Amino acid sequence: MKNNLVKPGERLDDLQNGYYVIQDPEKFCFGMDAVLLSGFARVKKGEKVLDMCTGTGIVPILLRAKTEGRDFTGLEIQESCAEMAGRSVSYNGLEEEIRIVQGDVKEAAELFGAASFHVVTCNPPYMIGQHGLQNPDQPKAIARHEILCTLEDVVSRAARVLDDRGRFYMVHRPFRLVEIMNILTKYKLEPKRMQLVYPYVDREPNMVLIEALKGGNSRITVEPPLIVYEKPGVYTKSILELYGKV
Repeated sequence: MKNNLVKPGERLDDLQNGYYVIQDPEKFCFGMDAVLLSGFARVKKGEKVLDMCTGTGIVPILLRAKTEGRDFTGLEIQESCAEMAGRSVSYNGLEEEIRIVQGDVKEAAELFGAASFHVVTCNPPYMIGQHGLQNPDQPKAIARHEILCTLEDVVSRAARVLDDRGRFYMVHRPFRLVEIMNILTKYKLEPKRMQLVYPYVDREPNMVLIEALKGGNSRITVEPPLIVYEKPGVYTKSILELYGKV
């Protein structure tokens, strides 16, 4: 029975695309950044995809719904999160298309082999580990702060598991943009597309979406800004389209 896959204290969220995701409000629930990442990433027919720091498994599930990729893997270090993500995959009957692996990003090449994916996506921890951190053992802290992996860990391992001309997609914070670009180019992942996300049209951006190409030439396209809200509580048409509500 599907209902047996949802444990007490957890909730089942309808993704409005035929799929569902199991979440635990006491741990870490996916946010808009994961939805934005899945909308920004481009997965071609038959491609293999790895989602690092997969958490609830939301990005592989969303990419499975909207692309023609043939194989999706979610890598998550926290055992409880990986187990719950695996139950979401089972709830949706996607065991043949998506697998969840419990493991460390820093061991990705050992787990999967070098040059084994066409696409890598990641919604990594945004904050430096020591910055305003409380209760570092909690799942929310691990998801938000660089406690178990750094930005360089993510980028360097993505470069190893991507095949030649493979693509890396990441959502992060603009205040670390210079560092992000430096690390990407250090590992021969050339930034090719970038889009800034603004909460409101008159505010500073609070997210950045980046596509990098392994072995690519130096040329980047900056896409039009993405505005989240027209006014408090009212999404713009662009965001409604991402959520499949237009």
